[in-house]
Amino acid sequence: MTDQTQRLTTLLDQLQRELQRLDLWETQPPAPEAFDSVAPFFADTMVFSQWLQWVFIARFRALLEGEYPLPAQCDVAPMAEEALKDLPQDTEALVTVLKEFDDHFPG
Repeated sequence: MTDQTQRLTTLLDQLQRELQRLDLWETQPPAPEAFDSVAPFFADTMVFSQWLQWVFIARFRALLEGEYPLPAQCDVAPMAEEALKDLPQDTEALVTVLKEFDDHFPG
């Protein structure tokens, strides 16, 4: 496992723990048709925390475990700031983890 893979895996684990701490982690996935979205962040079929759990984390874990090429750029933190700003929970730590994740993909 490369240093980058190990660090990204650690950040995904931190992201999952933050979603759980904030009570945003779900035990059941959205309906299958929710995954058919073509909108950025599946915004028309999922709330942002669902997209993080069921799409972002799941896909990045698959890429890392399969040793597939990673994207050149990742810029999720700005969307997180916008999508999570109205939640009653303090999401600052969650956004910080996403910023750290984004920093690994300078584009």
